[in-house]
Amino acid sequence: MTISFAHIQRIRAALAATVIGCALAACASLPPPTGELQGAQQAVSRADQADADQHAPDLIAAARSELSRAQDAMARGDEDTARRFALSAAADADLANARSREAAQNNELTQRRAEIAELRNRLQMGDSR
Repeated sequence: MTISFAHIQRIRAALAATVIGCALAACASLPPPTGELQGAQQAVSRADQADADQHAPDLIAAARSELSRAQDAMARGDEDTARRFALSAAADADLANARSREAAQNNELTQRRAEIAELRNRLQMGDSR
């Protein structure tokens, strides 16, 4: 079986289309980081509600700064930088939230231990009478 010139042309065209398709797919950018920005805003809001200003002021300040930088980058059209800052802001805000919750739980634990100690003192005083 001999290969005709037309057959070679079809193979070349298919190969060229495949190469161009792969090149276009490789150059395709990620979608805008609107989800990352919203996630960062929500994480900062959760940290604010957990009193992060009191318990993790450095982390919440960093998260707010990074969120602001992400929003500025997004306004400039620099989506990669916006995504990077948004993800960093979300991570810092989540850590600030966790530290705030930990501090609140430690405060509650300290309070409960003091109550237990007070009850023990009362019980010992009652036994000695």
